[in-house]
Amino acid sequence: MIAIAPAQARTLHAKIETLSTGIATLRQVRVDLAWPATAEQGRLRVRAARIDAPDLGYDGRDVDWTCSLRRDGAGGWRCEGELRGQGVRPSQLALDLGAAFTDVRLRQGDTRIDVHRVAAAPDDTRIDLTRVPLAWLQAMARQAWAEGRLNAGTVDAQLRVRAPQNAPLQIEGPLRIAAASFDTPDASVAAEHLSGRFDLRTSFGPRERRVRLDGEWNGGEVLFGSAYLALPPSSVGFAVEAVGDATGWRLPKIEWRDGRVLGANGSAAFASDGALRGLDLTLDSRDATPLTARYLSGWLSVFGLNDLALDGGLRARLRLDASGLRGIEARLDALDVRDGGAVFRFDDLDGDLRFSADAPQDSDLRWAGGRLYGLEFGAAELPLRSAEGAIAFRAPVSFDAVGGRMRFDRFELRPRVGDQGLRSRFGLTLEDMDLGKLAQALGWPAFRGTLSGRIPDARYVDDRLSFEGGLAMDVFDGRVSISSLAMERPFGVAPTLSADLALDDLDLRSVTEVFDFGSITGRLDGSIRNIRLVDWSATSFDADLHTDRDAAKRRRERQRISQRAVQNISSVGDASFVTSLQGQLIGLFDDFGYRRIGITCRLRNEVCAMGGLDSLDGFAAATDAKTVNAGPAGPHSDNDGFTIVEGAGLPRLNVVGFKRRVDWPTLVERLAAIGSGDLKPVVE
Repeated sequence: MIAIAPAQARTLHAKIETLSTGIATLRQVRVDLAWPATAEQGRLRVRAARIDAPDLGYDGRDVDWTCSLRRDGAGGWRCEGELRGQGVRPSQLALDLGAAFTDVRLRQGDTRIDVHRVAAAPDDTRIDLTRVPLAWLQAMARQAWAEGRLNAGTVDAQLRVRAPQNAPLQIEGPLRIAAASFDTPDASVAAEHLSGRFDLRTSFGPRERRVRLDGEWNGGEVLFGSAYLALPPSSVGFAVEAVGDATGWRLPKIEWRDGRVLGANGSAAFASDGALRGLDLTLDSRDATPLTARYLSGWLSVFGLNDLALDGGLRARLRLDASGLRGIEARLDALDVRDGGAVFRFDDLDGDLRFSADAPQDSDLRWAGGRLYGLEFGAAELPLRSAEGAIAFRAPVSFDAVGGRMRFDRFELRPRVGDQGLRSRFGLTLEDMDLGKLAQALGWPAFRGTLSGRIPDARYVDDRLSFEGGLAMDVFDGRVSISSLAMERPFGVAPTLSADLALDDLDLRSVTEVFDFGSITGRLDGSIRNIRLVDWSATSFDADLHTDRDAAKRRRERQRISQRAVQNISSVGDASFVTSLQGQLIGLFDDFGYRRIGITCRLRNEVCAMGGLDSLDGFAAATDAKTVNAGPAGPHSDNDGFTIVEGAGLPRLNVVGFKRRVDWPTLVERLAAIGSGDLKPVVE
């Protein structure tokens, strides 16, 4: 200790190469003191090339502090002035060097840092933080989280720092975080507007670091991998213990207390790069309604289920390791599940659900009913078995659906594991489902008939659902067969459906009555191949529709077409009619005989390439030769005529199309106008 007598000393200079304390090391220190002999105070200037506090993560360079030095009247000193330097914002620094204590006060606007040390306990330091920017703690935080970047927010704390020799640095005390924002360079971890208050206990040793937080969160958003949390402004209790070393972090204790919405406790482990090595978590929700918005939206968005809504209760235990999900043990209590886009709904899910990546486990689940794409289905019980990373039905499951029955002959589901996405496989049988109810639910015309069929094998892989086998609809006294059925993103954005349809022996009178097209009698055959619907709107297909080619069948059927149907065909197909009688006499007849009707459309890029009986004749010949041309046969200019209706008897009437390229949206508008009665027939 140096004593200075003002009557004798005017200046004092000192150079110190290294000055070490329990917390920091100062290098290349220069001290200059000027104290006139008759003055009550002196001027002190302290400069340091570097101040390094590795345990606190602080590193300042070219630090310069000038203050007015005076005695405190009790054997100590007091000095206050401006502090500047690299890594140090301009601030007011006050230092009290008492006989039994040392106080340091740093102020910058509303920000305040107070440090208090007692000579009797040199290893203990009390640090009070008031509205300290979180970014100031970046270096200290890097000791525990190397990749973390503290961007915004403030912290208030009353911390006790113990820095004994040959022992870990210890920091403990209450702290409050307000509007915190942080992230990592790859944005795999991020937070915004995060606030909370906690009791903090830490220990930073050369080989092991320990952190314990116990308190509550009060709002904010957190992103961790696929997990996204939107915390409510109300109190959410939280406790965590973490132990870190060179291999990563272990969390032997995790607690979460969000009232009736979610209670959780468990443990976890992470590798040094942040990758999950293990998670064992027990969850309890007595009110699952807020779960999706607060905790599940991140995971659900991976499957396009951002708007999933829950109502009811559930309890579950989840186990994960580095390879993925290892087990689920869930108990559902009258849980309602519905998609916000009205794609699906399950009512009163109840029972047990178990998933195992190892030994087999059985469970039983049931629902009271539900809806899929507007189609209602009834109650069902699901006998389940899970083993080796898959969950499957132990026996076929059947239930009422759309006036008939739906039966899953088998079902298997494999959740996402590593780079392999969700996969599923099942066999499905449909029995006598009411086509009228199906049409009503999907907004189709009022079809009548039944839908039956069997899909022996369907697979969901990489967000694509493909079907083997086919379905058959008994409708209009004929049959429509569906094959090559597949869906992409069935539960996501812009679902896409592809299929082939074959029409056989449909009663034209029933078809035209349903569509309010005018009356046509006879039998309709044809196909619509390579159908592609995006978000349920047609983007491409190859269609040919024609009356029965079998001459014997045609002779047995009365083949007549009403004047209204002629006019509608002409309006939709940009066609005109030609007759052996004078045009003005057409309006005198209610209907006409015909020999054949046929029309084709090849839709690409919102343009329908039209054709008629000439195209169908070419198509039939190609079919006989075992080669099929999907579009209108042969090259045609846009002005080439093509016959749609070939008349028979008197008056003999042919309908001829004159425009082979038709805008598809316009064609759809015309068809909609016919169905609504807005398109008025005009006789020329």
